[in-house]
This record gives sequence, structure tokens and C-alpha cells, in this order.
Amino acid sequence: MEEFHPHNDEMTFNAEEAHNIVKECIEGILSKVDYNHNKVNQWTATIVEQSLTHLVKLGKTYKYIVTCAVMQKSGAGLHTASSCFWDTTTDGTCTVRWENRTMNCIVNVFAIAVVL
Repeated sequence: MEEFHPHNDEMTFNAEEAHNIVKECIEGILSKVDYNHNKVNQWTATIVEQSLTHLVKLGKTYKYIVTCAVMQKSGAGLHTASSCFWDTTTDGTCTVRWENRTMNCIVNVFAIAVVL
């Protein structure tokens, strides 16, 4: 039996495309607001849900993981890191950093190819 090898473009994660999708979602939710502790949970949930919805609509055979952190600007440092054990020829990640005068937002997208 012959193995299935999808077209190369279908199985290559496009980090730039994902970055643009996520950036639009963040800006649509946070661009006109100031940090508000009471709304952060709603904002982060909406950002990850909208980002995930738009990524899935691309119709690519990936499983996605989307995380979001929103932090009030206070002069404190924020450091994040991640490590993945995967197929670097098909899987990928992108990180979107966004800020306004009152908050920072960091969204990570992890895309894992599903080979059928």
C-alpha cells in the first residue's frame, strides 16, 4: 500500500498567515479599550475562540492550540517560553505580541499536522 503524501503547501504551517489572523482578532477586541480586570477573562476567551475559528476556516488539516495572556502594564517583567517535540517540516508555531498604553497581550498558536 502506498503512503499518502499531501501537497506540500497543504502541510506547511504558514506562520505569517496565522499571525495576521490572530493580530486582527486581538485588535478587534482590545484596540479601543483600556485594561479592566473585570473584563480580562472575557477578552482572552474571545481572542482564543475567534482566532481558532478563523484558523479552522482555512480548511487545513491541522489541530490547533491557541493560548492568550493579557497583562496590565505596570513596569513588571513578563517572560514566556515554550518547547515542542514535533515534525518541524509540517508543524509550527507563531507568537503575536500586541500592546497599547495600558496592557500587553501575547497569543501563541501551535499547529500540529494531521496526516490522514
